[in-house]
Amino acid sequence: MGKILGGAGSLPRDCWISDVSDGGARLHSEAEIPDEFALLLPGGSRRECRVVWRLGHEAGVAFADGFMPGFGQRTAGR
Repeated sequence: MGKILGGAGSLPRDCWISDVSDGGARLHSEAEIPDEFALLLPGGSRRECRVVWRLGHEAGVAFADGFMPGFGQRTAGR
């Protein structure tokens, strides 16, 4: 479970992270996912994200703060 942190004045929203890689993630949320936001991952990592595709309540996001080799594997191993 992660948190979507939108712009100033918006409340954090829960999301389910079904996949994470070095360059992005696949999210599921009943709430609207903004085009750009910060994602708080389990364990406390925070990544800046931008949506690259949407399908219903799912969204694929790219990490806008850069590609981090090994990040997906480290995150999935938690």
